[in-house]
Amino acid sequence: MTAAIPFLDIAAGHRELRTELDAAYRRVMDSSWFILGAECAAFEAEFAQFCGAQHCIGVGNGLDALHLILRALDIGPGDEVIVPSNTFIATWLAVTHAGATPVPVEPVEATHNIDPARIEAAITPRTRAIMPVHLYGQPADMAPIVEIAAKHGLKVIEDAAQAHGATYQGARTGVLGHVAAFSFYPGKNLGALGDGGAVVTNDSAIAERVRELSNYGSRQKYVHDSIGYNTRLDELQAAFLRVKLPVLDDWNARRNVIAERYIARLADANVVLPTVIDAAKPVWHLFVVRTRNREQIMSALAEAGIGVQIHYPIPAGRSRAYAETSAAKVDSVLADTLSREVMSLPIGPHLSIEQADLVCDALLDALRKA
Repeated sequence: MTAAIPFLDIAAGHRELRTELDAAYRRVMDSSWFILGAECAAFEAEFAQFCGAQHCIGVGNGLDALHLILRALDIGPGDEVIVPSNTFIATWLAVTHAGATPVPVEPVEATHNIDPARIEAAITPRTRAIMPVHLYGQPADMAPIVEIAAKHGLKVIEDAAQAHGATYQGARTGVLGHVAAFSFYPGKNLGALGDGGAVVTNDSAIAERVRELSNYGSRQKYVHDSIGYNTRLDELQAAFLRVKLPVLDDWNARRNVIAERYIARLADANVVLPTVIDAAKPVWHLFVVRTRNREQIMSALAEAGIGVQIHYPIPAGRSRAYAETSAAKVDSVLADTLSREVMSLPIGPHLSIEQADLVCDALLDALRKA
């Protein structure tokens, strides 16, 4: 059945901003300039300012953003990059596409983010970078990660695909390491009406190198200095993102209201609720709970018209894509356990308190029956 309460109501956001989005569309159409124009340049400046960074380079998607960062840092064959065992596979794919080897590290069980206490044991002479993921919209515990990286001369690459506007110790994601990658996939907190991504950094050399690599290895038209790629944020998506960026903080605040409601209503329920570290202010891209009766609970919620999802049912290291690699042989008990138990409840800036209460009522009823 079609969910009476969808997991995420993207259309509601477009209805709220219909006039501005239509104007952005017309502006790009009337300009007849669709690649590397004024809209992309303006969005890059605005998003860099939003993050508190000096540089932003718009690219085709979040995976490309991560891959270009690795290329810009000359990380490739023979190198290792530490990644979370519990993350969407794009984090790993970027490392593999660069020719390097992903080395998984288990999460903190309470937050599901990479465990800084386990990172140092995974470092070898071949390690070049640590790639923490701000999973579900909560920043990873960055202070100890940055300290470990400095001790071993490593780069810190933020995978901030789910954490637009989240803060750690008062600073936004994007400036917590050496360089960061964002995704603007439509379902993200800041989502385009197609695909898109960005690289954010305070390092001018990295920024210049990413910009060159993203545009056929060229900084000047028809002059190609490196083997580059064709991955640019197009003008139309940049224009749409410029409409959504000014309301992002407000939309994130709305998500926080729903998260607080869930936490209050489900405090005594037989599910494991999210844990937020003191230094972090999440943006609740996802609201993830844990239950050992997941399939039964999800079936009951589906019957009640509640849209729920699993993030993620198969750890990257257990996927067929990595079945024959060294990463698949690393002990990832926690990631395996989370993949069997996690369940994401509906959340978004257009979910009402009344709808959140209906979700809670249905979940509590399903838990009692289970």
